[in-house]
Amino acid sequence: QLQLVESGGGLVQPGGSLRLSCSASGFGFDNYAIGWFRQAPGKGREGISCITTTGDSAKYADSVRDRFTISRDNSKNTVWLQMNSLKPEDTAVYLCHGSRLRTSGAVYFDVWGQGTQVTVSS
Repeated sequence: QLQLVESGGGLVQPGGSLRLSCSASGFGFDNYAIGWFRQAPGKGREGISCITTTGDSAKYADSVRDRFTISRDNSKNTVWLQMNSLKPEDTAVYLCHGSRLRTSGAVYFDVWGQGTQVTVSS
C-alpha cells in the first residue's frame, strides 16, 4: 500500500510563491493518478488539480488555473504543486491524494496524505 506525505507549506505574502511536494513510499506510485486538494477553515475539501499516472495530462480548477502547476517524476516517487501569485484566499491545508482507477474511471483504491498548511497573509 502506498503512503503519501506532503511538505513545503508555510507562510507567504500575497503574490509570493511556494512549491509543495507529495512524496510516496511503498510500491506502485506509477499506478496512481495524483490530485491536490485543499481545505480552508469552515469549508469543505476542494479539488484544485490532478495529473495522470504518466504525467502526460493535467487539469486545474478555475480558481488556480494559470497560477498553479502540477508535475510528477515517477522515478522519484514525487508529485509537486508549484503555486505562484498566491492570494489570501489560497490559505488552506493542502493535501495530496492518490487513486487507482478502473478502465471505467471508477476509483477502486485511494490514499490521502496528512496535509500541509499554506497561509497567505494580508
